[in-house]
Amino acid sequence: MPDSSKSLRVLVVRLGAMGDILHSLPAITALRRAHPAWHIGWAVEPQWTSLLRAENASPGTEGMPLVDTLHSVPAKRWAKSPFSLQTLSEIRAARRELRAAKYNVALDLQGAVRSAWIARFAHPHKLIGEAEPREPLARFFFSQKVATRGVHVIEQSIEVTEALSGQTLPSLQPLLPCDPASAAYAARLLQPLILISPGAGWGAKRWPASRHGEVALNLTSQGYHVAINAGPAELDLAQQITAVCPSAVTLTPSLSELIAITRRASLVIAGDTGPLHLACALGRPVVGVFGPTDPARNGPYGVPSRVLRHPQSKRDHTRHAEPEAGLLTITPEAVTAAAIELLTQPKEGSL
Repeated sequence: MPDSSKSLRVLVVRLGAMGDILHSLPAITALRRAHPAWHIGWAVEPQWTSLLRAENASPGTEGMPLVDTLHSVPAKRWAKSPFSLQTLSEIRAARRELRAAKYNVALDLQGAVRSAWIARFAHPHKLIGEAEPREPLARFFFSQKVATRGVHVIEQSIEVTEALSGQTLPSLQPLLPCDPASAAYAARLLQPLILISPGAGWGAKRWPASRHGEVALNLTSQGYHVAINAGPAELDLAQQITAVCPSAVTLTPSLSELIAITRRASLVIAGDTGPLHLACALGRPVVGVFGPTDPARNGPYGVPSRVLRHPQSKRDHTRHAEPEAGLLTITPEAVTAAAIELLTQPKEGSL
């Protein structure tokens, strides 16, 4: 078992999408609580740093409550031009930075060759990962392989982290940064607020925006205020919603602002996408509209929730452009009913 009195230096590597990082936060929050003296660094894609640090925040403050050091690693961009001079220069700089940090141990919570390769940049004494990682070749980088039994990815991350902590870790609500300017922006929004996020990583997961519009219309008719979270590439989806429900407000927040808005939301409605997982991380009730991804593995966790998914939907991560057939069987009436049930029973536990 690790010596709690010794200040180990731990590198967490979790790249990927927004939801991937959020799914790792409960484990590292539990590690931070169990071993407050340990130095924790995190290698993350630059677009997701706001999940771990507010602008100009220092470690140990509300603006950076979880990690001591952030390493910005644009691995996705590197993969697009692996042999360019810029990429090679940045890889060398990342290797120097991680090696200089003198990490004793690294946790690969992604289970990919790319993440394991980056963890090796730090030359840790030990690299811990899953025995059956997402990409099988990644296991050859690990010096300690953990056989996980959990179904949900959050449970799997906790099990890998327990191998380092040397004790059973609870699933805790994650520590996310608080940014005063973003909090002030969110405070100006009308309450009670329902946040709808119509986007998704690919078309097969995307419930039609017009149906979100019908849900928004149903909820506004009952006195709720509806805001649409739309990224720059999702404004057409927001327009389809407001065509049905003109009173819905379209927001294009920064990630820091989205964290603050979600903190104040009474409910979040979304598919298997980052904003849904952000709501769960912040303890907000959610209605999840699922199609080709499995909610048992990636769905809401630890919060009041309702998941709608057709029983014949199969797990399929193929990037189809059109909504999956089972997803299209879910009606606006069913989503509205799930939302009202949660809104009128706010203290009920998750399902």
